[in-house]
Amino acid sequence: MDFESLSKLDPRTLTLLGAACCVMLTMHFTVQLLSQHLFYWKNPKEQKAIIIIILMAPIYAINSFVGLVDIQGSKPFFMFLDAVKECYEALVIAKFLALMYSYLNISISQNRVPDEIKGREIHHSFPMTLFQPRTVRLDHHTLKLLKYWTWQFVIIRPIFSFLMILFQVLGLYTGWISWAISIILNISVSLALYSLVAFYHVFGKELAPHKPLSKFLCIKGIVFFCFWQGVLLDILVAAGVIKSHHFWLDVEHIQEALQNVLVCLEMVVFAVIQQYAYHVAPYSGDAFGKSQKEKKVD
Repeated sequence: MDFESLSKLDPRTLTLLGAACCVMLTMHFTVQLLSQHLFYWKNPKEQKAIIIIILMAPIYAINSFVGLVDIQGSKPFFMFLDAVKECYEALVIAKFLALMYSYLNISISQNRVPDEIKGREIHHSFPMTLFQPRTVRLDHHTLKLLKYWTWQFVIIRPIFSFLMILFQVLGLYTGWISWAISIILNISVSLALYSLVAFYHVFGKELAPHKPLSKFLCIKGIVFFCFWQGVLLDILVAAGVIKSHHFWLDVEHIQEALQNVLVCLEMVVFAVIQQYAYHVAPYSGDAFGKSQKEKKVD
């Protein structure tokens, strides 16, 4: 298709074509990285977690593209799309913690905690000090607690996503119900993220060779852009900057369309960044063999 043909297309078709290209690029970079990990399948425990994490970008991209295709979808439909993304985000956060545990050779189920990391101090800050001592010694119980703090979001998010859609269909998702659900979900995700940050601060030195910060920023970067650009679009709609000029499309649907277009674009960027953050090098060739020998010596 040449430029002249493209210029004759209506804006909606052009938008869908552009979004489709972004989805395909996201899929290309993700499948490329995925195939590399499958080819050098040396550490299933770690690489399973990595695969789940890197699939976050294409899932967000496909999800947003579906929202664009059905641009006149109902409120429950868009709520369902958001629920899919947010439930997967919860799983990714849990798998990221599991990946960090694997790097440190920690196993909660097998009660395996390396002696050299026992007894370290975790310094809690407000508001966690309302429920926990300011300083806690690291042991099996403490690590299990950090895991529970992360996994509670994996359980709570799907349950409340279902309730949100149900209340929306029944016309009850208004007033105090929507506020209560929003507050509970924000507390839940904040607790999960707090546990990851606390874990990183305690084991920053040991985790440094694995570059956990870049890995974590890939996850939070996706969530950050999706959330804050949604807030910005809400403000622009409230301020009257974003308006509807279509008799068949109201401003709420235009806002959803803009959000979905931006997500499709951003996922290409994050799919590229993941190529470096979750590179296959630690599991290929001499790099993996050397790391395994060092573990045996230790």
